[in-house]
Amino acid sequence: MTLPASLLLVLHVTRPCFTKHSFETFCHLVAGMVAQTGRRTVTGMVAQTGRRTVTGMLTGAGLSRLWPHRRAHAFFSEASWDPDRLGLRLAHAVVEALLPADAPIAVVVDDTLLHRAGKKIFGVLWAHDGSGRGKDKLGFGNTWVICAIVVRLPFLTRPIALPVAARLWRGKGTASRTDLALQMVHDLAALFPDRTVHVTGDAAYHSIKVADLPGTVTFTTRLPRNAALFEPTPPRTNKRGRPRKKGAALGSLIAIAEAATWRLSVVERYGRTEFVWITELECLWYGAFKDLPVRLVLVHDLDSTNPYDLVLVSTDHISTADDLVERYGTRWPIESTFEHMRGHLGVGQARNRTRRAVERTVTFGLAVTPSSCSGTPLTATTPPTSPTDGHGSPGTPRRRPRRSATWSPSSAGRSS
Repeated sequence: MTLPASLLLVLHVTRPCFTKHSFETFCHLVAGMVAQTGRRTVTGMVAQTGRRTVTGMLTGAGLSRLWPHRRAHAFFSEASWDPDRLGLRLAHAVVEALLPADAPIAVVVDDTLLHRAGKKIFGVLWAHDGSGRGKDKLGFGNTWVICAIVVRLPFLTRPIALPVAARLWRGKGTASRTDLALQMVHDLAALFPDRTVHVTGDAAYHSIKVADLPGTVTFTTRLPRNAALFEPTPPRTNKRGRPRKKGAALGSLIAIAEAATWRLSVVERYGRTEFVWITELECLWYGAFKDLPVRLVLVHDLDSTNPYDLVLVSTDHISTADDLVERYGTRWPIESTFEHMRGHLGVGQARNRTRRAVERTVTFGLAVTPSSCSGTPLTATTPPTSPTDGHGSPGTPRRRPRRSATWSPSSAGRSS
């Protein structure tokens, strides 16, 4: 099989992660996984139209009759290569090629369930499945926590999320999904010590360990409705006894929304430009972050009758509230990435059972995703350029001017 030059350039980035023999196998399996349209089994990865199993990858690459199938299976279960190192190499290439110099790195963390059948498969369990049927929404398989970098490409109108790291969640009694996500964030922060990293997650991602993140990392998540908020830590009184760690309780989110002063603003999220009401305040989410100071941002849609429609909490004290709302909106592309990697690339379809093979086939599929999604060679040391009209960086949509006003739910009847 003849590989496109652009794909070869992307694969060359990963060369230091493999031996000569393993790199040759890696390149052909990538080609087989991308070329075929059926299930990506290990054998099928070698340009078939069937399953994306390991056997299917071989068929896809046209090597099913030239290579012993054991060579493909051994690449995942026995070969000497580190999935984490592979992901960090791709992360470095993505940032260098697709982000302007010194620009903040937008990172999204989320988890997805890859369905498997069989009790002897490593790491399988019943877990939440957002696409599952029934009120319980449970599914059987491997739950993967994914860390992706959000980028904008000149030829796309919306941002995309390129997965660069993954961890297998083993269930209760082991490291939580938030802990696994923070481990990957620590690795990215160490890889880019001079860059600001903005991490975004949904309401399930919060932990006191967020306070241990480096100073260059911010964390933004959606606040649960039952969260108990407090005023910031009061100053020391120099009296006897332990100083207070939290201020007075702020009450429910509805009470906070009713007492707040709102302003009208323009934000870009989910591919649309919208007018929304925004208010913010400094507080403590003591139940999750202890005495770590955070910012609370409430959003009210113009056509909504609710006291609020979105509540965010962030450790970012520098960016504007409008930026935080837009940043949370960039979390959605990871859902599109999950659909792409399952439906088009067949990640998770490989039929293997051992720990090494299970963990490596999924991270291998994630490594293929940036290569197939970006359409841009990841070997550049400077970001790609495109014509610009002087309004922002190349490939960035023109932003509408901010508008601001004041509003309160009581004066507007919670409707606009």
